[in-house]
Amino acid sequence: MKASNVAWLAVIVAIGLNLRPLLTSVSPLMGVILHATGLSFRGASMLTGLPVVAMGVCAFGASALSRSVGNARGVALGLIAIVAACAARLVAGNAVALVASAAIAGTGVAVIQALLPGVMKTRFPARLPFAMGLYSASIMAGGGLGASITPAVASRVTWQAGLAFWAVPALMALAAWMMLMRADALPRVASTGRAKPAPSLFLNRRAWTLGIFFGLVNGGYTSLVAWMPAYYQQLGRGVTESGALLAMLTAFQASSALLLPMAAARFGRGRDRRPWIALGLAAQLAGFALLLVAPLAAPLAVVALLGAGLGGVFALSLVLTLDHADDPALAARLVAFVQGVGFVIAAIAPVVAGIVRDVSGGFSMSWMMLAASLVAMIALDVVFGPRGYARAMRSARVSEPRDRRRTRRADRSSAIRDTDGGNARRSPLP
Repeated sequence: MKASNVAWLAVIVAIGLNLRPLLTSVSPLMGVILHATGLSFRGASMLTGLPVVAMGVCAFGASALSRSVGNARGVALGLIAIVAACAARLVAGNAVALVASAAIAGTGVAVIQALLPGVMKTRFPARLPFAMGLYSASIMAGGGLGASITPAVASRVTWQAGLAFWAVPALMALAAWMMLMRADALPRVASTGRAKPAPSLFLNRRAWTLGIFFGLVNGGYTSLVAWMPAYYQQLGRGVTESGALLAMLTAFQASSALLLPMAAARFGRGRDRRPWIALGLAAQLAGFALLLVAPLAAPLAVVALLGAGLGGVFALSLVLTLDHADDPALAARLVAFVQGVGFVIAAIAPVVAGIVRDVSGGFSMSWMMLAASLVAMIALDVVFGPRGYARAMRSARVSEPRDRRRTRRADRSSAIRDTDGGNARRSPLP
């Protein structure tokens, strides 16, 4: 691999490490934050819930930002938002400032998650599964670092410093990204005149299918992050032990996010990701089955199956989305749309699980609902055959504007002359 590609991958990993600490850094300090700010539990839930909502809603506007400033500059703007939001937490002593920082950081993450896959599609067309696996693994590893490093910083300084610490690695990633942009710019596609209008993906059935699929994958993750520790505490396990299980879940996620796409690329049949996605979904299904019938007998097996399934399918679902379009511009728009739909669903999923828990008095019904969604996803996975990519995205391709077609037809017909009697006469339009 060329040195320039290694540099790009290193910076992409550095960026990925900064996309989850703003969520996972809050939970370990929740008790201190509630006491210091007077937030209620419902208000405190916005510190993690609001960024996830922003990841979904703001992803829909990422395509417009890409058209205005380009993917690479858009990623830089997203990093600036994360740096500013995290740094502001150093002096945030009230609830309003904390919630506002969560919204700003979530917007930055949304922009990066929507645009960076398009950059990878352009930069690594032949190594996309590997690049996407490395990026996905770095996202999940960043979540684990956020949960482990933040309490240590807070115990030595203040809780605000623990939250604001994550402005430092984000600033370093921003500096590296800017230097890389100047030293080794992305390949540009030559302009052919006026930009053609892009059809809306809101009318494309496959875009919605991919978005719902991606949302259900992430809905399982957000539900487990929100409620699995509480479930084990309800079964008699301590806070430390239940937290350790969540950390192990993250470790298995990161490993699988890197390894499963690589296995699919090496041993799979071309761009057919279906068998490997089905494998990841089956692992999750087995994990939820153990969580229901034997959660205390084999907790390590539970988090291994769930983490491996979640991480691998997360990465492969992004690869699958990018596979649907050979054109990098369309691929970037599609992945932004899919993440927009997906993260809105992911934000709703733990809320639904919490409501079900209040009604039923336990978490078993929630785990059963998530298991049922996995069965539906395994069935849905069958339709994602590579032969159908072009047909499924046909309505999303940019077509030639109608007025340009008329002009072209008129120009062609004007070349057809009837010279009878020496009088040139334009033949009618066909």
